[in-house]
Amino acid sequence: MGAKNLQLKVRMAALLFLEFAVWGAYLTSLGAYLAKIGQGEHIGWFYAVQGVVSIFMPGLIGIVADRWVQAQRMLSICHIMAGAFMSAAAWYALTADVVEFAPLFTFYTLSVGFFMPTIGLTNSVCYAALSKYGLDPVKHFPPVRVFGTVGFIISMLFVNFTGYQNTAAQLLTSGVISFVMAAYALSMPSCPTAPKGQKKSVSEALGLKAFSLFKDKQMAVFFIFSMFLGVSLQITNGFANPFIQSFGSIAEYSDTWGVHNANALISISQMSETLCILLIPFFLRRYGIKVVMLMAMTAWVFRFGFFGLGNPGSGVWLFILSMIVYGIAFDFFNVSGSLYVDKKTTPDIRSSAQGLFMIMTNGIGATCGTLVAQKIIDHNVFSRPEGMAQIEGWETSWFIFAGYAAVIAVLFLLIFKDHDIKPGAPGKADAATAGDPEGMAGGDMI
Repeated sequence: MGAKNLQLKVRMAALLFLEFAVWGAYLTSLGAYLAKIGQGEHIGWFYAVQGVVSIFMPGLIGIVADRWVQAQRMLSICHIMAGAFMSAAAWYALTADVVEFAPLFTFYTLSVGFFMPTIGLTNSVCYAALSKYGLDPVKHFPPVRVFGTVGFIISMLFVNFTGYQNTAAQLLTSGVISFVMAAYALSMPSCPTAPKGQKKSVSEALGLKAFSLFKDKQMAVFFIFSMFLGVSLQITNGFANPFIQSFGSIAEYSDTWGVHNANALISISQMSETLCILLIPFFLRRYGIKVVMLMAMTAWVFRFGFFGLGNPGSGVWLFILSMIVYGIAFDFFNVSGSLYVDKKTTPDIRSSAQGLFMIMTNGIGATCGTLVAQKIIDHNVFSRPEGMAQIEGWETSWFIFAGYAAVIAVLFLLIFKDHDIKPGAPGKADAATAGDPEGMAGGDMI
């Protein structure tokens, strides 16, 4: 039985590796490519559209997987479509004399529209496989999930050292990995569709039922602040790479390692993320959700602030610090916030509540944040000539983002009152599942 369990975990690790390698091929480097081909003013739209499709596509695809098509097959279909449209975007960009925004953005949008639902589908396939083998997902999934981040990092480093980070070849790389993922997904254990009585309604699948949580004042405050903090999520993914490479127009920095290997430098952020995931249970038990969320908000202040103060020469250590604190900024917010929502909800709306959390953060928050960031950077950076003028504009922009994160942190400290969930105290979910000795129904990881 031990050998079978190990074999399953290896298969899951490979699945997660491929899933996030698809994303890592372009997520942190696309901005640099767009700036290089004269589409810098449109970077925000390419990142914001991920949030737009995240509002409805995962729910719609989830309905199909729940009712008619097994999850591993739906995962394969989505990756075929995502890979096809991303490859089409690459083919257009590599063959066109002048790359226009409309066709490139159309192909890209169709690709991410099918990709974003695969994140949840991949989790569903893994959870189903673990349950089939009698393994506790809460215990056995997180260590395997780390391989997803490893896949993201390896993909980032590949496009960095091949030089693809500055060409449309990064899109082709993502498309090819999607096709490999589509084939591999079919080898995973089957995920039967739910019996008729257990199938979610459309409103449940889209997370609409969870909007009833806004009747609880404290949960409403939490979701609103989650949206405000979600504003920060995609800013550095979209703009960190072109920012670092912009130093190449200045003789003092043009030959520095960071300028030529911006994606490799940024990959430290994902390395930090893998370590910070492991720290979350300790900090939640010891300090509770409010302190952990404040740590995340403060980390975002430093994430942006270190970018504004650093450079790829003598100040590269500040860039490295920015990458290190990213693990706290991202994980302590996303993972801890998800766990808090789980603790505060009952089983009948738990999935919908998680969907609402994603809509508020990665949907509304990230979309609005990326588009506003684009306006700020257009004004401070792309409206100026290359050289120190743009660098000064970048610095101003990063300090504006850091100031925003600081204001949100102070307001959260003053307004959010966490009276119900204290370190070690049971929440509503625990009360509803007091008879569950394994804590499985409540999903209690704190």
